Amino acid sequence: MQKGRLRASLFVGYQFQKMLLPRETVPPPVTLSQAFWYWLKLGLISFGGPAGQIAMMHTELVERRRWISEQRFLHALNYCMLLPGPEATQLAVYIGWLMHRTRGGIMAGVLFVLPSLLLLMLLSWIYLAYGNLPVVAGILYGIKPAVVAIVLAAAWRIGTRSLRNPVMIAIAIAAFLAIAVAGLPFPAIVLAAAVIGLIGGRAWPRLFQVGGAPLDSNASYGLAIIDDTTPTPAHARFSPTHLLKVALIGGGLGAAAWLLLASRYGASHTLAQMGWFFTKAAMLTFGGAYAVLPYVYQGGVEQYHWLTATQMIDGLALGETTPGPLIMIVAFVGFVGGWTHALFGHDSLLLAGVAGAMVAAFFTFLPSFLFILGGGPLVESTRGNVRMTAPLTAISAAVVGVIVSLAVFFGRHVFLAGTTVDWVAVAICAASCVALFRFKAGTVALITACALAGLVLT
Repeated sequence: MQKGRLRASLFVGYQFQKMLLPRETVPPPVTLSQAFWYWLKLGLISFGGPAGQIAMMHTELVERRRWISEQRFLHALNYCMLLPGPEATQLAVYIGWLMHRTRGGIMAGVLFVLPSLLLLMLLSWIYLAYGNLPVVAGILYGIKPAVVAIVLAAAWRIGTRSLRNPVMIAIAIAAFLAIAVAGLPFPAIVLAAAVIGLIGGRAWPRLFQVGGAPLDSNASYGLAIIDDTTPTPAHARFSPTHLLKVALIGGGLGAAAWLLLASRYGASHTLAQMGWFFTKAAMLTFGGAYAVLPYVYQGGVEQYHWLTATQMIDGLALGETTPGPLIMIVAFVGFVGGWTHALFGHDSLLLAGVAGAMVAAFFTFLPSFLFILGGGPLVESTRGNVRMTAPLTAISAAVVGVIVSLAVFFGRHVFLAGTTVDWVAVAICAASCVALFRFKAGTVALITACALAGLVLT
């Protein structure tokens, strides 16, 4: 017992000493085991959405542990923000891959999302099994208006970064009208924005430049293990052979998983439909989770009827209260879809829900791993090329309009009961907006307060 305590104290002391190393001293190398415990810890405490998660990684990995320098961190962050998929997850994969090759990247990404997946499946089961209880209904009543405010805040954050000139503002307005009024599908809006960006980047390159990084690129916290001058590891250098290898292995894995579902249950079965749908969704997540939510709504609610509009709002509320990437809401969609469709019979609803959640998560996150493990070096070679980044800049602007339309959609279902306005819900939403915009309240604290308000007011 004493030896165990001594080892623990020595380990803590060692970690503390590492954080106190002089700025001119390079920290000792990090083992795969040490990285494992950090990525697991991050997966358990990473609340606050992508901005909060990226800030956590910056504070811990750049400022305290000095695993990676400021410049290299921003280098990785900029790449991840240009790729489809959840940028915080991809950043974790990128840093893990840079430090410990492919196994490190896979480990970082899996540990970042696994706690969220397990917790969200548990919450989804509680929601479906006990959601009609007055206590649960009251909590959800208070949370739903907060979700509308959170979506509006997300649009504001992305807008301040993306809408840098009248052209970007016009693209955002056009995207809003296209999806909210004309009812155009989200992929068509993304494609149109990309074409506009491709043409605009050639004709007016200054108007289609990517916005600046959210962190100070000139900051320095001392020498890091992967420093500004550290040569790029051999595994991180671009190789057409490596890219082809990763694409074939990853694509083959995804295709094999889908063919297994299709051969076992049929191509029109719910699980096979989920596999194909969430693969497409993963390719359209430019701008983060909020950007793909309208597409998930169109497919999950309107096309496949896996869940209702109200359940979609409830799922977003649950996703905001769990650690990990917000895009994990796809697991909720998959769980509810499997449960409501009783995929394995009415005696196995929990198993059906778990299967739906696992399928949704697997096909959503697989492309993110492939983008980093295979395409990271390729994306790096195109950094700063406005002709390559302009389409993504236009897409980011369009995403703002799409997210605003999502907030309007949620607002209609939260604030209107037929033709009657729910002024209590409106008041909760207004108070939430003040808390987010004026006082910079945290997401978890806000949702907790609104949940308590819902209990009191119902």
